[in-house]
Amino acid sequence: MTTKEDIDKNKIPTHIAVIMDGNGRWAKQKGKERVVGHQHGVKAVREVTEAAAEVGVKYLTLFAFSTENWQRPSDEVNALMSLLVSTLNSEIKTLMENNIVLKTIGNLDIMPAQVRKNLMKTVRETLHNKGMTLILALSYSARWEIAGAARELADDVKEGKVGLDEIDETLFSEYLQTRNIPDPDILIRTSGEYRVSNFLLWQIAYTELYFTKKLWPDIRKEDLYDAIIDYQSRERRFGLLSEQTKLDVDR
Repeated sequence: MTTKEDIDKNKIPTHIAVIMDGNGRWAKQKGKERVVGHQHGVKAVREVTEAAAEVGVKYLTLFAFSTENWQRPSDEVNALMSLLVSTLNSEIKTLMENNIVLKTIGNLDIMPAQVRKNLMKTVRETLHNKGMTLILALSYSARWEIAGAARELADDVKEGKVGLDEIDETLFSEYLQTRNIPDPDILIRTSGEYRVSNFLLWQIAYTELYFTKKLWPDIRKEDLYDAIIDYQSRERRFGLLSEQTKLDVDR
């Protein structure tokens, strides 16, 4: 079994992003309602968050609720929102004890008022922590984010704040919700699905992808260790030749 000691401490990914998939299937396999899977998924969130903080990951982004998820049956959506509120209330102590900063990305304006209130309360309380930053993607989609960034940039061009010749990839990134957050080094998806589901499309241009067949509620610390070790075995070239990356390292 993989342990924390098997990880090369000199090659820890700075930012790990996770698509937490499989709660509903986990519940169905056990003859339970889908919400039961979401409830059991909270333990996986806790395990992965603690494991990431313990090994020295600086940023952990969890895809908790997409804009497309609003189309699910209202009973499931309402249950998810209630679960989010109760989880935030119960986990604030753990976040503080582990010195974790909580941030959010997504269209929070359409979230229920009570959810927003609890979310912002937790964000404020953890603001001055100095450890890992945990980012919850809520009511989020990459296309929504990119379209919003394009609108904001267009407004600034119209108002004369930005010239057309100033626009490049670096400037555009400053209009995304993830500005000041490094792009993910590795994206993990659970449940055996092989797609990125409209998540951080701009940011994962050169991110390493890791897929596991395990359903999200079954994920534990050792699974994160496995993903990190797999990441450490890869050669990241960012469009360069292997020989070029080795030359840069030697320098």
